[in-house]
Amino acid sequence: MGVVNITPDSFSDGGLYHSTQKAIAHAKNLIEEGADILDIGGESTRPGSQPVSINEELNRVIPVLEALVSTGTPISIDTSKPEVMKYAIEAGAFMINDINALRSPGALEIVAQNDYVRVCLMHMQGAPSNMQENPQYKDIVSEVSNFLQQRINAAHAVGISQDRLVIDPGFGFGKTLQHNLELLNQLDKLAILGIPVLAGLSRKSMLGAITGNNVNHRIHESIAAALLAVVKGARIVRVHDVKASKEALAVYHAVKSCNT
Repeated sequence: MGVVNITPDSFSDGGLYHSTQKAIAHAKNLIEEGADILDIGGESTRPGSQPVSINEELNRVIPVLEALVSTGTPISIDTSKPEVMKYAIEAGAFMINDINALRSPGALEIVAQNDYVRVCLMHMQGAPSNMQENPQYKDIVSEVSNFLQQRINAAHAVGISQDRLVIDPGFGFGKTLQHNLELLNQLDKLAILGIPVLAGLSRKSMLGAITGNNVNHRIHESIAAALLAVVKGARIVRVHDVKASKEALAVYHAVKSCNT
């Protein structure tokens, strides 16, 4: 899953693709590099970020979505706003990627009404504006797993079938470095829930905390994290560096295929 942030303030590439034309060009480049899915977002969810209005988010993402649907590459919309979900689905979005796990009023129903659209349910403690102030858990893996199971159950209750669901442990969303490392090390415990796992580790501050590199120099860490996530059972990796990630994973899959 290639990342397309149409924002001025995302933690890694904020402002680089803020215009419609730059975002479209970047998305097409990611397709050429081998992206299987594009994840388009119009609101930064980095730690300390503030929400944008519905109209502003729509103005950022819908023109880009409409321009990319014809490429044939599935488009995911990274949003927690039911109104944005509705317009995005009507414009041809394949997936809703919701950091709030469809907890906003009306979100479950909007996704349920469209029986072809997929949804990614993510775990987050707190909100982007305050999630990193003092995250605490007694057992990070079991608490994240229990939350995701509850959201899976909520989706099932409104008619969203199992084959439309993806889950995301939410690396960096209300979690310390140690929390993130424990989640990655035990990611296979989430995979046994029977839902494909998405891992978003690319360029995140947890990687910088390990190596000391700033956000623009974390490609090696990001590839290592993506590879570890796949080894631990992730089915989708959300990345900024598509070509490098694809090539690293191609080696892993080639070696793995020799053992089957």
